[in-house]
Amino acid sequence: MENQSLYRRANIVLWACALLNLSIGALYAWSVLQSKLTTPLADGGFGWTVSQAGLPFSIAIITFATAMLIGGRIQDKIGPRWVITAGSILLGIGLLLSGFVGNSVIGIILCYGVIAAIGMGFCYGCATAPALKWFSPSKKGLVSGIIVGGFGLSAVGMAPLVTSLLDSFGISQTFMILGVSNLVISTAIAQFIKNPPEGYIPKASDKPANTKVVPLTASVNFEWIEMLKTKRFYMIFLMFILASSVGLMIIGSISRIAISQAGITESGILAGLVSFLAFTNTLGRVAGGIMSDKIGRINSLFVIFILQMINMAAFAFYQSLPALILGIIVVGFCFGTLLSVMPALCADQYGLKNFGLNYGIMFFAWGLSGVMTPVIANFLYDTTGTFNITYIICSAMMAAMILVNFMLKKDIEK
Repeated sequence: MENQSLYRRANIVLWACALLNLSIGALYAWSVLQSKLTTPLADGGFGWTVSQAGLPFSIAIITFATAMLIGGRIQDKIGPRWVITAGSILLGIGLLLSGFVGNSVIGIILCYGVIAAIGMGFCYGCATAPALKWFSPSKKGLVSGIIVGGFGLSAVGMAPLVTSLLDSFGISQTFMILGVSNLVISTAIAQFIKNPPEGYIPKASDKPANTKVVPLTASVNFEWIEMLKTKRFYMIFLMFILASSVGLMIIGSISRIAISQAGITESGILAGLVSFLAFTNTLGRVAGGIMSDKIGRINSLFVIFILQMINMAAFAFYQSLPALILGIIVVGFCFGTLLSVMPALCADQYGLKNFGLNYGIMFFAWGLSGVMTPVIANFLYDTTGTFNITYIICSAMMAAMILVNFMLKKDIEK
């Protein structure tokens, strides 16, 4: 009876973690905000350049990743509940303050890019580890996919919501409304997220795992310094940086790409594209997690690297709405799969005991990616008026990552 109660508790924690990520997804609505920020003052915007409007997003990504590392370390020591509660409060306050700084690039960078991003990092960094501890190792990919899928799904509703708020209230009040909402909702959800009790044994999988495909448990629980001494960590880290930078570039610029490349200017369609990208991103996280449980983490990475390489090579030719939708489907699926495979791969290779800090360090690659391709893409767009050179760079990076992934596979199979 006690075990059945704990198994039910496992499902509560899983869905609480997914709902938490669903509630903190303000990061993925930035493309909509960016379009409004670059609108002239006379039309209700702030009149920023594309590069200026991209800065808060890039700073938020690196801050988010740094905070995730710190939050993961703290939660390994005291558990996830209070770290997530603190993160929810910081996120709400950061968004609320963003509404008070007006037309200030520095102000929004500090409030959104630093304070709110710290809150998001604390929450996101503490959502995956407890859920993985409640479930069988054979479900790592699925559990990771559901949890990170919540973060991607948030933009499905966030984009039209933010578009509606911007049209009705303007930029500053939109930030304030988002801040108050996060203070209430995320803080409440945080109270349901806890680690399993000591000695808890997860319910066994209904189907036998294919151990020939992927190692289900690390032979030891690595400390972070031990993890950094392994060659495979640096290969995974490099793949994470370059592969996620492609997805983040498209996510942060999809509205601008649609306007400049396909001539789409209707705000409803632009918001719909952001939501559709978020939807495919979410499907990629869940489907990619399941795929990695079936065919292995490394094989899943091969699939997405090849798809993304071809997609980026062709992206400059997507000059109509149907073509752009096709490109978005591939970007969303590949980026989503990456974010569900990486935490599962980290748990496979380095164990769950120190997962919060270990994956926080690994996830810092995602933060670094936010100051690479997106910044370069915005600079090249301001210089040339197109993203075409960026697409070529992205395709070349994916080709290189296929080779690195092959080397990683050989290293793991030793």
